[in-house]
Amino acid sequence: MWKLDLDEDYFRVFDKNHQIAGYFVPDYGNIVPEEKAMEVIEQMHKKHESVPGGYLTVPMVKFGVFGSDEEMDVLYLHSQIDSVLQRVDAWKDFLLENQMQHGIRVAHTDQDMLSLTFPIKFKESIPLEKSRILDAISPTLDLLQQKGFL
Repeated sequence: MWKLDLDEDYFRVFDKNHQIAGYFVPDYGNIVPEEKAMEVIEQMHKKHESVPGGYLTVPMVKFGVFGSDEEMDVLYLHSQIDSVLQRVDAWKDFLLENQMQHGIRVAHTDQDMLSLTFPIKFKESIPLEKSRILDAISPTLDLLQQKGFL
């Protein structure tokens, strides 16, 4: 159902319709010297070195009002804000219920969207192989999809 594509030091996560569902950045640990990080990470991938987890970034909420020069009326604005609030409430309940550490920021690909990033810790270290990483993060992706977040 899910597909991963490696792009430099992170994986793009695609759904069954080939739409971007998020990003997974493996936890590569402390890389010294920092100037050599990309070279070291490239070698880690070539050698299929193991990582203890990483960070999953998914879309949280799209406002539908920013980044457009189109005029809107107050009813449209109210409807959009109400919809955003419902989605934020759903995420809040999920995050608090699961006691998940997380960070929220404006999505780097869309200034009208917020993205949510949270850590994923594997039960045991996983080699940097697409299929193994995908097996490890799929349950989380499946849960987010079941909850209507993806």
